[in-house]
Amino acid sequence: MATAAPSLPRWDMNVVYPSLASPEFAHDFQRLGQEVAELEAFCDASGIGLSPRHYQPVDAGTVPPRHYQPVDAGTVPPRHYQSVDAGTVPPRHYQSVDAGTARTAEETIERFNVLLEKANTIDAYLYAFVATDSRDAMAQARRSEYEQLEARLSQLGTRFTAWIGSLDVEALLQASALAREYAYPLRRAHARAEHLMSPAEEALASDLSLSGGVAWQKLWGNVSSQIAVPVQRDGETVELPMSAVRNLAHEADRQLRRRAYEAELAAWRRHEVPLAAAMNGIKGEYQTLAARRHWATPLDASLFQNGIDRPVLETMLGVAREYFPIFRRYLRAKARALSPRPKQSKDAGALGLERLAWYDLFAPVGTSSSNWDFPSARDFILDQFGSFSERMRGLGARAFAELWIDAEPREGKRDGAFCMHLRGGESRILANYQTTLSGVTTLAHELGHAYHNLDLADHQPLQRATPMILAETASTFSETIVRLAALRHAAREEQILILNDQLQDATQVVLDITSRFLFEQGVFANRAERELSPGELSELMLQAQRDTYGDGLDEMALHPYMWAVKPHYYSADVQFYNYPYMFGLLFGLGLYARYLAEPEAFKAGYDELLSATGLAEAATLAGRFGIDVRSADFWRSSLEVIRADVDRFEALVG
Repeated sequence: MATAAPSLPRWDMNVVYPSLASPEFAHDFQRLGQEVAELEAFCDASGIGLSPRHYQPVDAGTVPPRHYQPVDAGTVPPRHYQSVDAGTVPPRHYQSVDAGTARTAEETIERFNVLLEKANTIDAYLYAFVATDSRDAMAQARRSEYEQLEARLSQLGTRFTAWIGSLDVEALLQASALAREYAYPLRRAHARAEHLMSPAEEALASDLSLSGGVAWQKLWGNVSSQIAVPVQRDGETVELPMSAVRNLAHEADRQLRRRAYEAELAAWRRHEVPLAAAMNGIKGEYQTLAARRHWATPLDASLFQNGIDRPVLETMLGVAREYFPIFRRYLRAKARALSPRPKQSKDAGALGLERLAWYDLFAPVGTSSSNWDFPSARDFILDQFGSFSERMRGLGARAFAELWIDAEPREGKRDGAFCMHLRGGESRILANYQTTLSGVTTLAHELGHAYHNLDLADHQPLQRATPMILAETASTFSETIVRLAALRHAAREEQILILNDQLQDATQVVLDITSRFLFEQGVFANRAERELSPGELSELMLQAQRDTYGDGLDEMALHPYMWAVKPHYYSADVQFYNYPYMFGLLFGLGLYARYLAEPEAFKAGYDELLSATGLAEAATLAGRFGIDVRSADFWRSSLEVIRADVDRFEALVG
């Protein structure tokens, strides 16, 4: 009698609260609101930013109607601007810091830390329900209520940033031992304050974000997660959620992949109008605010968020472009590997595969005798984590045993994978697990994020704000450990499978990420003039894919709706959510090379590096391992690792 396949786990949120409807959750949620109000009152009393306006209740009878004087062009004198040079702009004077100012800063820091810790847990708890079931009305309602508190908390953060910007921050660091523990975030706040609007404008922007960018982001999430796609499979038409249809790209049957791809494009086309509205809304809002905050471009705001400058980004992207031909070599080699051999079936859909279509990008190549069901994936990951350190293995074991992972694809659940911090050293991981090595490495990647969260747990929330370029460090490193372990003792056909998985992921992070970056640049350039239609968004995406994939893909079978697929375009507060992935991959490969060269020395500093990602810039942290992120040679050294894998893959597939 056949044994039923083990079911995939769902994460356990009951350890936080018994349910969304529980008295425990209601109490903590209410208490969070009270603490936000208490912090507002403290900031008002301490003169941190402007106090909120207090309005006197009035009725219509107490307000006389306003009379406006008619004007014509002649009554309004033209505005004249005085030209200025550096000498006409007085230097900025900062408020002196005395003992009272230092005490206020210390108490504000401590209050923010306590409040942010509680807010993070409630935020993650609510999102755990929304991300796995977008139709959960109670979770959506509670999360909407939380977003109101989050907006007020954001306003308080902006007020604190503005206040720090008004102080002599170096004098504050001299005056307070506690402030010195927050030297990097305080200096960052001081620099960011130069790009704030007036307090009233920042408060208004925060209030309006709930009906602006946040609402558009929510619309994308709800629409995309609820799309049902009819696909022909096994002789009948079945309706599948979008996440399941996109997973069919990993199937061996090329005709099934093609039908899924065509059905997916048709489904996105049916929903393109609201998704294009969400894209236009989010990009328009961000662009307007970036200009109001005196950023030269939205990209400059993104670079500041990530703690790097244009020379670092341009060096990395320029070197990546040098290696585009290497990735195209891999794609052509994969096309050869997918072509039928002389004695194979004469399936017309598989013959003459000169170039890959988009729906071939994730096609399996090679074979494996390995069993990658979920329990096997768990055991393999834990063994490889243990080869690095018992601490890493212990984190992984806890994640599996305590049900931190929601691995089951299902209707209403969002696509892809992510890891979010929950509380202390505890995280939650969302995946849509496939029984392939790619599914295993995705789990290892997200567990790497959880390990990073474990290291950050030693610090307070204001010390943990990690830029995206460093947020991929531990995940890339953990994934590399697992992938190379699978490759080490594999037979020829399994080596082909593993290298293909490795190279298709690297291709996504270098070629596809560059296409996404080019697309987003194009969207912002055009959105400055007007809204873009769904057709224009699709054409921008196709051009970006042509510029990056080149002759590695069939130009007639690209993916015009990738702008609708990726959640990264629809973040209300983070733009250019793309190049940090490339930075993370190549930086992670550079770190892995250091690990191989000096394993014990590397291990001694690795946890310290991860725990400090909110306490120093990327260039400073990289320098501790002898890495210069401003050097083209560093980026080439990481890409040479990928070139060697392409050479090996080509030799294996012949």
